[in-house]
Amino acid sequence: MEEARRRTLHGRRRGKKLRAGQQSLLDTLLPRLALDLPAEPIVTPEADVTESAAKIDLARLFGGTLPADGVWLEVGFGAGEHLVWQAEHHPTVGLIGCEPFINGVAKCLAHIERTGVTNVRLFTDDARFVMAALPPASLSRAFVLFPDPWPKTRHHKRRFVQRDNLDVLARLLRPGAELRLATDDPSYLPWMVEHACLHPSFEWLAEGPADWRGRPEDWPGTRYEKKMLAGHKPVFLRLRRC
Repeated sequence: MEEARRRTLHGRRRGKKLRAGQQSLLDTLLPRLALDLPAEPIVTPEADVTESAAKIDLARLFGGTLPADGVWLEVGFGAGEHLVWQAEHHPTVGLIGCEPFINGVAKCLAHIERTGVTNVRLFTDDARFVMAALPPASLSRAFVLFPDPWPKTRHHKRRFVQRDNLDVLARLLRPGAELRLATDDPSYLPWMVEHACLHPSFEWLAEGPADWRGRPEDWPGTRYEKKMLAGHKPVFLRLRRC
């Protein structure tokens, strides 16, 4: 049990009691969009498994045909605002969003219902389960936006941006694909630079401070950022798979 807790990278699973409408979306809309892992048993992330023998059939996941412009993965989509915005603006891309916080999943479903996007699939648990089951070189882009910084030194091993996860993302991303990271935590920025920007499989696309201090045009802000990041200076890192 202690080992399982040590390797958990996310926080709580539930917050306030869901409203009736939110629960209804979980009961009716989520089953139509949920990503089901392959039937073959997959060892839990606590065992540090980085690849599963059984792979997700991405064509089947998105209605029988692979999305014309590839598949993108968002690790920890929060309330889903960024995920759904990308789906609206890139209708020929298939997006997989992973989020274990059920209240956030409910909010994401509300955004999906409001916009009518059909190119999003959701996984309501640890993203590493999905990463273990995706085929190699199957992703055209990946997002890890404002992950839990786990600021205490003894908790740094829980940070998502670390060598093992980056190695898996490097295996999943096609050559030339983009990895986007964001944080507002001052201690996480140098960590991201050390672990991601200096990773041998990724090229940091920044040519100067303005490239990581400013938000790219196709990177929308969210209510979380407006509410939680007031007074903070988020950074936006873009990396290319070599």
